[in-house]
Amino acid sequence: MIEKVAMLPLYYQLQQTIQRAIQENELKPGEMIPSEREYAEKHNISRMTVRQALTNLVKEGYLYREQGKGTFVCQKKIEHFSDELSGFSESMISKGIEPSTQVISFLEVKASIEHAGKLKVDQNSLLYEIKRVRYANGYPIGYEILYIPKNLVPDLTEHAAATSIYNYIEKGAGYKIRLGRETIEASIALQVDADILNMQIGEPVLLIERTSFLSSNKPFEIVKSVYRADRFSYSIKMKRK
Repeated sequence: MIEKVAMLPLYYQLQQTIQRAIQENELKPGEMIPSEREYAEKHNISRMTVRQALTNLVKEGYLYREQGKGTFVCQKKIEHFSDELSGFSESMISKGIEPSTQVISFLEVKASIEHAGKLKVDQNSLLYEIKRVRYANGYPIGYEILYIPKNLVPDLTEHAAATSIYNYIEKGAGYKIRLGRETIEASIALQVDADILNMQIGEPVLLIERTSFLSSNKPFEIVKSVYRADRFSYSIKMKRK
């Protein structure tokens, strides 16, 4: 209910009303919401007021717009917990989400100085360079480039890269994965990210870089990922010393 005598601005009251409808599943993910005109007539407010409320909800990741179609409810964000070391497929399955992967390229390249140092291999030794798009329930949410020393898994295939590399490392190659270290940054989508992830240039993304280690403390992968900030979130568990 929009109350014109309330202390809260009208746009903010409408914003809260729509947000509450989304949280209570009255407006479902993927559903098109009423038009600006319909909201304005229903609540007897101006379309400019409605537009401000909807724009704020788009910025906060509750809604998204499709040009020429309308405004829709976003899918709920996929939450990843930082105390988990799991591959993408494992993480999605544990949340009841169907994962899938598209391998864009699967190459053998010579290790650069940077990659050689991080992976503890000789410069110019062979690495797999794998570019993949990650999907959750058929929707693209992440794009990643990873590097793995070829001598660790000489028989790694593109088919394995399209499923779960972690599963292949442990069950196929017989290694034990021990830990990973990650850095996370806020950024905006570049042209390549926007094209692959169905975004607009400049929309918010999460940049995640991970180095993973075997039980022998040998680093076995470097992964640089770009994830849609409107579809993916990070939860960090901390303990006070």
